Amino acid sequence: MLTGVREQLGQALFRRVAGPGGSATRARIHHTPGPRWFEPDRPIRTVHGDASMFIGGLTALLLQSLHPLAMAAVAGHSGFRGDPWGRLQRTSTFLAVTTYGTATDAQQAVDHVRGIHARIRGTTADGVPYHAADPQLLGWVHAAETDSFLRAHERYGARPLDAAGYDAYVTDTARVAEALGVADPPRDRGELTERLSAYRPELRATPEARAAARFLLFQPPLPLAVRPFYGGLAANAVTLLPPWARGMLWLPRVPVVEDLAVRPTGRALTRTIRWVLAPAREA
Repeated sequence: MLTGVREQLGQALFRRVAGPGGSATRARIHHTPGPRWFEPDRPIRTVHGDASMFIGGLTALLLQSLHPLAMAAVAGHSGFRGDPWGRLQRTSTFLAVTTYGTATDAQQAVDHVRGIHARIRGTTADGVPYHAADPQLLGWVHAAETDSFLRAHERYGARPLDAAGYDAYVTDTARVAEALGVADPPRDRGELTERLSAYRPELRATPEARAAARFLLFQPPLPLAVRPFYGGLAANAVTLLPPWARGMLWLPRVPVVEDLAVRPTGRALTRTIRWVLAPAREA
């Protein structure tokens, strides 16, 4: 009975993240012969294949929203409110293809995204023009995402890497960032920290950013029975944000509660996710 429940939960979670065609996509990604961008022992495969990504992904979205131009592009063109699960599935597929797929498929995925970015233009509420293909804007999205995934794996990963391993992870992600059009992406954790600091003057919490945070944290499109589990992931995502980012989004820190309740919950949830997804990973 326990095995059956595990399989049902795992299949439901996998469908939610990967979409209805997830099984076929997974087979194509992992079983198509050919050279890959990353060998099996590369850190990017370790980080992106871990359940900590469920927390790191939410952290990344919250952090990325603090760039007014990035947030305007998301609010105006991504459909994250109308089709949040579709956006999640497209993002997870892109990460899977570029991390594990053949070099040919990875390049095709990148070319597809670059084509979308080329068409996304607009103007913020303050009258500032933006273009999703702007290397400076792409650089912020990449730095925020990489830092969030790294922090999540460091805290909640099944097998955290050492300092050299996380430096190598940043190097790996730079390969994908350059292909997407990022100019001179950071190559180690020190450079990543410097790059995030360099973006600080451009960041602020717009009304759209705070609305996105409320949607992600308190209004997820999920059945009521599932929301407590999602709430645990979301609370842990907040704890990974840099203090200055939490302040911008009006998400105060509660040290005792976070240390005694939130973080242990995050570790328990990521262990549970690994357990329910184990049959799918073996497949």
